[in-house]
Amino acid sequence: MRELVRTNDIVLVSAIGALLDGAHIHHLVLDQNMSIIEGSLGILPRRILVHEDDALAARKLLTEAGLSHELRGDD
Repeated sequence: MRELVRTNDIVLVSAIGALLDGAHIHHLVLDQNMSIIEGSLGILPRRILVHEDDALAARKLLTEAGLSHELRGDD
């Protein structure tokens, strides 16, 4: 799995999820339930991951959507 985005913005997480779903790119959002521990303050970022085989297509999709500034560095 490759991390695409790490953000505290739950609206952005939702928007990226919708883009990936629309492109049939399976993804995982990690740390969504950490709000229980942090008290819903939005301190802990959520991470969006895709399968290694889909990473290039997902990065291209987000770049074309104008979200390249949100992408994590490509290791």
